[in-house]
Amino acid sequence: MSETPVALIVLAAGQGSRMQSDLPKVLHRLGGVPLVGHALAAGRRLDPAQVIVVAGHGAESVSAAVAKLDPEAQIALQPEQLGTGHAVAQALPLIEGFEGRVIVLYGDTPFIGEDTLTALADHPADVIVLGFEAADPGRYGRLVTGPEGLERIVEYKDADEATRAIRLVNSGVLAADAALLRRFVAQLGNDNAAGEYYLTDVPGLARAAGHRVEVVTCDEAETLGINTRTELSEAEALFQTRARQRALEDGVTMSDPATVWFALDTVIGRDAIIGQNVVFGPGVTVESGAEILPFCHLEGCHVSSGATVGPFARLRPGAELGGDVHVGNFVEIKNSVLDEGVKVGHLTYLGDAEIGKATNIGAGTVTCNYDGVSKHRTRIGANAFIGSDTMLVAPVSVGARAMTGSGSVITMDVPDDALALGRAPQVNKPGLATRLMEALRLRKGKA
Repeated sequence: MSETPVALIVLAAGQGSRMQSDLPKVLHRLGGVPLVGHALAAGRRLDPAQVIVVAGHGAESVSAAVAKLDPEAQIALQPEQLGTGHAVAQALPLIEGFEGRVIVLYGDTPFIGEDTLTALADHPADVIVLGFEAADPGRYGRLVTGPEGLERIVEYKDADEATRAIRLVNSGVLAADAALLRRFVAQLGNDNAAGEYYLTDVPGLARAAGHRVEVVTCDEAETLGINTRTELSEAEALFQTRARQRALEDGVTMSDPATVWFALDTVIGRDAIIGQNVVFGPGVTVESGAEILPFCHLEGCHVSSGATVGPFARLRPGAELGGDVHVGNFVEIKNSVLDEGVKVGHLTYLGDAEIGKATNIGAGTVTCNYDGVSKHRTRIGANAFIGSDTMLVAPVSVGARAMTGSGSVITMDVPDDALALGRAPQVNKPGLATRLMEALRLRKGKA
């Protein structure tokens, strides 16, 4: 957390034509969430007073995604994309009156770290540019520094050979005093080949006015921007490698780390065990001591200590598993709470359900929760026994210590301690099986 009041402006208005997609670039997913979510999550570690996202191309979709990722963030619209300086100008009215440091981030740059952002926020200079030592400076703008800080930013096309030899380059990320940013953004011109307003002109204006302009540096990997599908896949590989390493360092056991896939917000406790080919979607917490067996998919769920899941199980959003719960193979759970010690061995769907402590759910059980229009809940008490192949037609409740017979269709509430049988009486027809098979074979032979 920064000691300086901070406001964030996240630029997310571009189309990203090189992605070859109808989807706005910042909505392509990395670690299970849109790219812009990474910038928002990084910035939130500073506890900013305000967060402004500048949307343009696909603004409606971007705004909807931001509302889910960060409900407190505000949206500024940039209907025409006239450069980074123009984008920041659209956001400034939303932080009118704010006094402190404004940091400008990019929605397609997912890896900037907390230490780097803190350095930008707390640096004593008036304007700070984030730079990095590039292995291959290429066509990046060069940062020319001297005894008094950043002297100028020189674009590649304008640089002489001596300047092109400089490896310190501009990331595009900038921090500035709010009042100065308002002042110098208002002074930006568009007298250039593209007719755009560039944020990179702000440091030069500030220095010309006698203000202190400095450079903060970071590792090159932090500034990785996503412009193509190839870069997105490379970023995903980098993200997963870091997430796996972090989990191992935090005391998580993984039998085959390379096959486990994490989301941005995955939380796994110490001494949890994760089998191979497990996928974590957004919103998953696995407590210490839980075990996820191979080939499971989890999203939006909570697994308590001592619980086991899988193999081949799926936990969907709203699944809450208590301590020592067992969820076996080919079980799907959605929007349901399983209390301590519940066992759901195999081949079962539990949706919109509440299952009491130590209840056993037999194979093939289904909570029939959807009537074609609305969802309905199933409630099962503690220490109940649900026989295999039971259909629970919601809304319905089964009491504590109650039982259902295998193959039952339960359409009415079952009281505590009762046995419910909801199946047609069995009728045996002596000899009919043999006669029926003989008739079928005869018909087939004639055909």
